[in-house]
Amino acid sequence: MKYVPHSYQEYAKEFIVKNKVAALLLEMGLGKSVTTLTAIDELIYDRFEVSKVLVIAPLRVAISTWPSEIKKWEHLNRLTYSVVVGTEKERLLSLNKKVNIYIINRENIDWLVNKSRVTFDFDMVVIDELSSFKSYQSKRVKSLLKVRPYIKRIVGLTGTPSSNGLMDLWAEFRILDFGERLGRYISHYRSTYFVPDKRNGAIVYSYKPQKNAEERIYEKISDITISMKAKDHLKMPDLVMNEVNVELSNKDKTKYEEFRKEMVMQVSDREIDAVNAASLSNKLLQMASGSIYDEDGKFYEIHDKKLDALEDLIEGANGKPVLVAYWFKSDKERIEKRFKVKEIKTSEDIAEWNKGNIPVALVHPASAGHGLNLQQGGSTLIWYSLTWSLELYQQTNARLYRQGQTQTVVIQHIITKGTIDEDVLKALKRKDKIQTALMNAVKAQIE
Repeated sequence: MKYVPHSYQEYAKEFIVKNKVAALLLEMGLGKSVTTLTAIDELIYDRFEVSKVLVIAPLRVAISTWPSEIKKWEHLNRLTYSVVVGTEKERLLSLNKKVNIYIINRENIDWLVNKSRVTFDFDMVVIDELSSFKSYQSKRVKSLLKVRPYIKRIVGLTGTPSSNGLMDLWAEFRILDFGERLGRYISHYRSTYFVPDKRNGAIVYSYKPQKNAEERIYEKISDITISMKAKDHLKMPDLVMNEVNVELSNKDKTKYEEFRKEMVMQVSDREIDAVNAASLSNKLLQMASGSIYDEDGKFYEIHDKKLDALEDLIEGANGKPVLVAYWFKSDKERIEKRFKVKEIKTSEDIAEWNKGNIPVALVHPASAGHGLNLQQGGSTLIWYSLTWSLELYQQTNARLYRQGQTQTVVIQHIITKGTIDEDVLKALKRKDKIQTALMNAVKAQIE
């Protein structure tokens, strides 16, 4: 296929070529893969500045998206690649091939750096979904920092740079610029831009930004960072966000509140308890959706309110395909019991959905967050149960609301009133405000 870049893609490509360190906050649907590959092609064959490139990506994206983009566009026919996944033997064989680009999933970075015994001689590294390198204590971050001095060029790509707040940015930019802009140590970053929030004596559990911290951080990283929003550069259809509220019966409300306060409840002949705050949060989300798990992994049904609401929404779609996002396995099993549905897992499932052959499809945010193009099969997404992760939430929404979508996209959230559902939705909106501020602060100004 012939590549005719949009002006924003040409701008982003030039930014990568001109900057040895580049962070591109490209919203979903803007073609970050082909833009980056075009820059790589120029750096290898026109400028002779790069010879061996490592692309780090989520597993599904590493296997399918990057290879398909290279094969898809005529102007990239000079590029050769090898996908470094599978067994250790298969990965080593892939690394020993003489190609331009080596594509590896992020879970294997520690293996590549510390265990493969293969010389790390990549002169350019591309991190697809830079936000997955936000934990400075993770093996993938520590491994990449170990070899960072040998990397001449590095590019970070993401549409969700600060999905859980400004604290995420430190590790991401520490990898990119050795800590030049946000500091080499997390302690210095915290003391410069944050103040203790929740604490118990000398133990600090969380931090909150200082006054004007956002503006100061954005200013620090602005020279190596550009951001672009799909709505600014693409003709996108309307996006409608709705909340469908369901209410528990008085009996179930009492049961929910008692469990929230006491962290223990009796269901059938089992006593179910929450051992800590994280467990409580998880179980309250389960209850809001209609079931709860015991310690043996068995779930017990609490109510059908969300199933009833889902039935109404499916009926109201009047035969139009509906995509349903769920979080807990119990949600999936209960939905499958009530409705005729198909979970999207394979490339065949994706093809069937895009042909309009699946009236009601199930999708889990963790498996659908990256790399799935589902915009041709429908325009309605229903969140049966929510995730705390802004990244997974936005990426799942972007499976339908992206380039190529021709219909108004409607995203429905089934929310159980008076429960933790409301807190999760508020948290997602709050995180989005922080992220939007970051994106706007470093937004590319394109003539």
